[in-house]
Amino acid sequence: MAKLRLTVACGAYDIVKPLIEGTVEADGLDLVFLTDMGPRERHWRMGRKHEFDVCEENVGAYYMIRDQGEPLTAIPVFLHRRLRHGFVFINTAAGIREPKDLNGKVVGGTNFQPASNIWMRGILEEHYGLQHRSITWLVERSEDVAFEPPPGLRIEMNKSGKTLSQMLADGDIPAMISPTLPKPFVEGDKRIARLFADYKQVEIDYFAKTGIFPIMHVTTLKQEIAEKYPWAATNLTKAFEEAKQLAYRRIANPRMAPLVFVRTAGEEQERIFGKDPWAYGLTPANRKNLETVQRYAYQQGMIRKIAPLDELFADTDLGDVGSGAAPEEF
Repeated sequence: MAKLRLTVACGAYDIVKPLIEGTVEADGLDLVFLTDMGPRERHWRMGRKHEFDVCEENVGAYYMIRDQGEPLTAIPVFLHRRLRHGFVFINTAAGIREPKDLNGKVVGGTNFQPASNIWMRGILEEHYGLQHRSITWLVERSEDVAFEPPPGLRIEMNKSGKTLSQMLADGDIPAMISPTLPKPFVEGDKRIARLFADYKQVEIDYFAKTGIFPIMHVTTLKQEIAEKYPWAATNLTKAFEEAKQLAYRRIANPRMAPLVFVRTAGEEQERIFGKDPWAYGLTPANRKNLETVQRYAYQQGMIRKIAPLDELFADTDLGDVGSGAAPEEF
């Protein structure tokens, strides 16, 4: 039987490379990987045009796509996670000492929909007293998914002729929440600082308190494929899991990474986050994670209703028959 050919748009991460390079194969599937796009282009092309069969997609954009009735589903494979307290930046002369000082201000944010921004707006509101609808959100890019802000949510396009990063450095805006490090900050501009100076410890404390290592991206699948070939979602998930486990074993070898303290870093990660920080599946921890960011998207006016996760993700759970190679039976 010929294999089912699927295009897969995703990042070329170490946890995916065994699949990309063919060391791991998905049973019954011929996967054509498209990895040259950055996340911005990939998310926009999937969010607006549904160009790919399988796509690593911003979790917030996926919730919006489903809320708008588009024919996509997802598998519980989460290729990108990141703690984001270290991506809130302030102008050092703006008098911002704590998150609630941002209330009533103009805050930059590339665009409104990145998962990083959804998470940090939600975390700052839930844990630090931010009131996101008191803020004017200044953006500089179009959104991945067509979106009409609800009444009371102020989103304005930057028309200054400067980038938001430069506006932050020049003091035109007091703060910025960004998926990436602002260029002036990377270049050592002392006019920009992190809101959370000891961000690593703040992020560790957040994980210890909540158990959440924020999911940034989900893996979407066209609904027509999931319906016509119901086995494809499960086989994809199994293959992604096998690739990740191979990557873990490779990274555990200190000879493979040009880092002096790579073993120490790995031990620290395991001590804080456990053996599988990039866990797949709708585990209790992942459900809490996904439900939290869905709640934030709802509170921020991006979706109209909270949908059950079991309606948003294909059923790929194999129970105890999927826990490794089956023993020989005679």
